[in-house]
Amino acid sequence: MDIEFLGGAGEIGRSAVLIDGSLLIDFGMSTDNPPRLPLDCEPDAVVVSHGHLDHAGAVPALLSGEARPPVHWTPPTGELATTLARDTLKLHGGSYRCPFTETDVARLTQVSETHGYGEPFEAAGYEVTLYNAGHIPGSAHVLISDGESRLLYTGDFHTDSQRLVPATTARPEADLVICESTYSDVEHDPRSEVEERFAESVRTTLWEGGTVVVPAFAIGRTQELLLVCAEYDIPCYVDGMGKGVTRMLRRHPGFVRDPAALKRATSHARFVTGRDGQRKRIAEQNAAIVTTSGMLSGGPAMTYIPEIRGSPVNKIAMTGYQVEGTPGRELLDTGSAEIDGRVMPVAARVESYDFSAHADREGLLSFLSSYEETPILVNHGDRCGAFAEELREGGYEASAPELGEDVTVPSSRRGQR
Repeated sequence: MDIEFLGGAGEIGRSAVLIDGSLLIDFGMSTDNPPRLPLDCEPDAVVVSHGHLDHAGAVPALLSGEARPPVHWTPPTGELATTLARDTLKLHGGSYRCPFTETDVARLTQVSETHGYGEPFEAAGYEVTLYNAGHIPGSAHVLISDGESRLLYTGDFHTDSQRLVPATTARPEADLVICESTYSDVEHDPRSEVEERFAESVRTTLWEGGTVVVPAFAIGRTQELLLVCAEYDIPCYVDGMGKGVTRMLRRHPGFVRDPAALKRATSHARFVTGRDGQRKRIAEQNAAIVTTSGMLSGGPAMTYIPEIRGSPVNKIAMTGYQVEGTPGRELLDTGSAEIDGRVMPVAARVESYDFSAHADREGLLSFLSSYEETPILVNHGDRCGAFAEELREGGYEASAPELGEDVTVPSSRRGQR
């Protein structure tokens, strides 16, 4: 089994791994403007680990030619990927920046094949099994077998449970592991402590008469924060693409940790329609506003921030990683942000909370402890080489492939264990 890294090697974004020139695992795009895509390929079949832009964002581009490879994923991942594709078309459609068309997106429904966790299926001649990865609803570890070797592609994963999804517990036997490394040098605070700090801060601002804007990614983060707001009885609104994603996830109760809690959180939140100046009126209320985009690069946040930025009583609570060059990172670093082409100073208090859905260093090492005698390929991180070296110092056989590099999966070692 030969592996070629078409993207995601030594970087976060545009993840794509090709097996024997035939089976493609993920096909994402970066958050750059314009976005960067993986290297070209023409696979016989595709398996998508989860519905985030950096893993699924470019999948429709695979259908722009004559080929129609089947695309395998869990039901939530299929719907999330399609939602992302339509959003990408809104942002970049009609320009050179968008790698696909509305027709390509429509073709997704023709080639989509959905699977549950732990249900083996055939793709391009391989046996493939998906396991819960604990990242977002529908996220999966991908186990691939050709009858001689077994490859485990972790995708993005979390080893601690979140309110929205349970932690990964699957550790299938494998002859080689491709492991993400996003937070390989970070230690997350316990989620309960992060939640309590967030809730106390928001409540204080509301008690003082302020408004809290909570920029959040539409997929996973928005729903996690709605669950937190419901648990701590924080009055909140939800706006942006996260509204539709929340409704969609409720149609897939088998892929969330507590469907009843998500139902209560959805009822607790007020969904914004955006009609007749509604957003400006909401910005004057004592409530939390959970809204896209998580990095302030678009979405309804562009309406709310200018409305609340002038008062130090108000607050902006960032809840996700802010990529270099985004307005969100600029706001954290400088206290101002470029909104609608204008650099605006922000007097409102700005705070950051780590609600990450990725395993941290301890979580990565805990997961990999099940594969101490298995070769590890480190990807999906900005310090892949450094983490691979640290793993080697710990006794692992680990390396960090470069973009375009080919690696061969060793034959099964079952007889040697």
